[in-house]
Amino acid sequence: MGSSPAAAAAASAAVVALAVANRVLYKLALVPLKAYPFFLAQLTTFGYVAVYFSILYARYRAGVVTRDMLALPKSRFVAIGLLEALGVASGMSAGAMLPGPAIPILSQSFLVWQLIFSALLLGRTYSARQIIGCLLVTSGVILAVASGANEGQFLSEVQLIWPALMITSSAFQAGASILKEAVFIDGAERLKGMRPDIFVVNSFGSGFQALFVFLLLPFLSNLRGIKFAELPGYLNGGAECFLNVGESPIDCGGAPFLPLLFIVVNMAFNISLLNLVKMSSALVASLTSTSAVPISIYILSLPLPYIPHGAELSTSFVIGAVVMLMGLILYNLPHSSSKQSKAD
Repeated sequence: MGSSPAAAAAASAAVVALAVANRVLYKLALVPLKAYPFFLAQLTTFGYVAVYFSILYARYRAGVVTRDMLALPKSRFVAIGLLEALGVASGMSAGAMLPGPAIPILSQSFLVWQLIFSALLLGRTYSARQIIGCLLVTSGVILAVASGANEGQFLSEVQLIWPALMITSSAFQAGASILKEAVFIDGAERLKGMRPDIFVVNSFGSGFQALFVFLLLPFLSNLRGIKFAELPGYLNGGAECFLNVGESPIDCGGAPFLPLLFIVVNMAFNISLLNLVKMSSALVASLTSTSAVPISIYILSLPLPYIPHGAELSTSFVIGAVVMLMGLILYNLPHSSSKQSKAD
């Protein structure tokens, strides 16, 4: 890729630090906005639209993005936006009700869904090592969730619907990621071998995501027990809580600092991950991001500002986390170059 080892190491360190901060702040951001997860989803979604389209415009002016790239069919972008909107909304709804350490574990089911959807939609095949890794991830997730079956463990007081909803959120996001791969494959054919710029996909995908998050609010609010007629009051309450003004019956301590900090760090993480892919490879980026999982689990189990009680990690949860991490590493181990492009 032409990058020096020192530059790649610095980029990797940035990804790890931002990945940990992103996971921790995801939970902290939902502390003041626990009753308004869809309001936070709107903020993050529209933030992505502004950032990605700004970068897209700059790359278009620089000649990196062509008119033909911008003219690609928009039907897949619509589907991507819808899936990502469902993923964000369901993920934040579940995240508001789950203990912090559960979120990174359940989110790793993304790999399982990605494996399934890529095989079904793209016809990809996988090595035995990758399949075993996928099974290990599945086992780790199940073991971690099952740790709450016994009284006194950290998921024991959480209804099953919330872990299930977080896993479903990962399915939506995995489906969107596979559709993005399909856009790149189809775009290369339409552009005569030139792959579409990544910011073309992100910009239009995030734009439709913002639209669907807004349009789906009546349906999504019903999932939270909010009637359509109550939506204006809900949004107004979310704005007041976010700004931490007015006489809200809910304690909004930490807003707007924590939600804004999460949005900024989340964007920085996505950009740094993309930069690492450019400098090295998707394999290095994946392994680097994965290494942040156990660190974030440990941090989220500790007493934190606005979450003073923390959560006690049971033995089975720790074992599940280790099994999941082993599966992720095994899945990402390099294999023969003849199968690399097909399997990855």
